[in-house]
Amino acid sequence: MLLTCLIVSFSVSAKQADCHSWPMNIAEGWLKNENIVDITQLDRSKTEMKLLAAQKKAGGITTDIWHFIFHDKSGKAYEVITQSDANLEECSASEVNIFLVARSTINH
Repeated sequence: MLLTCLIVSFSVSAKQADCHSWPMNIAEGWLKNENIVDITQLDRSKTEMKLLAAQKKAGGITTDIWHFIFHDKSGKAYEVITQSDANLEECSASEVNIFLVARSTINH
């Protein structure tokens, strides 16, 4: 019983915080500032996200690589990859590097 409690306690304390919102919000702002899309036209309910990689580094820092697909109300999609650092206390432990992967129109 004690061993089970220790294992559960360790796995919970070692878990990284879910830090998708920081790079997602910065990526939306970047899309707006680069005149790629008017972010008021994005349909947030259709936003897709996937954590592609998380590399643990010294000092409790983790470098996260996220893939986001933003959809606008007219059927266009904008794919970006972000890279940023996070730790257990702060999702914004670094700037966010943003890479536009694709811009596409969905024809139904």
